[in-house]
Amino acid sequence: MSEDIGSKNYLIIVAECEAYLKKYGDNYRGVGWTKSQEQTDTRYEVMLEVIRRAPGKHRAAISLLDFGCGASHLYEYMLRKGCNDVQYSGLDLSDQFVQLSSKKFPHIPYYRVDVLEDPDAVPMFDYIVMNGIFTQKCSLTFEEMFSYLRRLLPVLFGHAREGIAFNVMSKYVDWERDDLFHLPFDTLARFLTSDISRNFVIRHDYELYEFTTYVYH
Repeated sequence: MSEDIGSKNYLIIVAECEAYLKKYGDNYRGVGWTKSQEQTDTRYEVMLEVIRRAPGKHRAAISLLDFGCGASHLYEYMLRKGCNDVQYSGLDLSDQFVQLSSKKFPHIPYYRVDVLEDPDAVPMFDYIVMNGIFTQKCSLTFEEMFSYLRRLLPVLFGHAREGIAFNVMSKYVDWERDDLFHLPFDTLARFLTSDISRNFVIRHDYELYEFTTYVYH
C-alpha cells in the first residue's frame, strides 16, 4: 500500500489482511478467518439477514454494498444460495483485493476508496454490510479501534437507505485475544442510540464468539 500507515492507523488492519492473502490465497483464511468455511458461511448468512423483505411485495433488486469486500466471498456465497434479488457491489481499501475481485467478477462494480477521506465517492445503497471490519484490531488499542468505528459507522449509515450490518467480537467468551476487538453491548448501544439510531438489533444467537448488529433508519 502506498499510504502512510502512521497517518491512518486503520491501514494496519488492511496490511494484515493483505498478509493473509499472500500466505493463504483466495480462501476463507486468506481474508482473516481461521476456523472453517462453515463458520465463515454462517457469518455471510447472518450479514444478509439484515435485509428486510416485505411479504408478497414486488420491488426492484435490492442494492447492497459489501464494505471491505476482500475477495468477494460474500458474493460467491450469494451465488451459491441464489440471492437473485440482491444487486451486489464491493468496496475495499486494498488494491490487491479490489484487483482480485475485479478479475474474478468483471461485471461487478468495485470501489477502491477511503470513505473517511472522500465519502462522496460512494453512491447510495439500500444496505451496507461490514463483515470483519471491526473484529480484529491488530496492534491498535481498544480506544483507537472504537474511535475508528465511531467515525466510520455514521458515514456508512448515511449512505444506506434501509440499514447497515457489522460484527464485532463478543465479551461473553472464555478468553479474549489482545489483537481482537471485544466490544461490550452497553458501550455499543450508548453510541448507536446517541449518534446513529435507536432502531437496532443485536444478534448473539449464531454460536460464534462474536455478535452482529443491524442498524435501521
